Amino acid sequence: MPKPQSLPVAADSIIEIDDKIVLIERKNFPFGWAIPGGFVDVGETIEHAAVREALEETSLEVTLRALLGIYSRPGRDPRGQTITAVYVARSSGTPRAADDAKAAGLFDPLHLPAPLAFDHAEILADYLRFVERGEFPAPWAKP
Repeated sequence: MPKPQSLPVAADSIIEIDDKIVLIERKNFPFGWAIPGGFVDVGETIEHAAVREALEETSLEVTLRALLGIYSRPGRDPRGQTITAVYVARSSGTPRAADDAKAAGLFDPLHLPAPLAFDHAEILADYLRFVERGEFPAPWAKP
């Protein structure tokens, strides 16, 4: 039986710090601001990849608190079809860009920088809807 072809799998983390979220500005194509994340290594869990990538790109240790969703629409990544698991995470401190991040910053989730890379505008809109419904109560959400 031939080995099945598989798509690349990534893990991203929407990192909450107080009333802001962390985004990175990408050094490499596709350019723009993005949710910190990257590809899962062979032998690694998706959760571990999310925590590792957050640390590598933002210099922050994170605690995953929920899975926001799985995003797999063909065309979401201009480099080729990729599946990503997006987590909501918490941290503290000040993000510092590292690895393939050109910059890192804290942003009001209602006022995001542009342009956003990949399908991250869609993902962050999903995050805001979940927070508004109280499924992922963020520190800045109104009771």
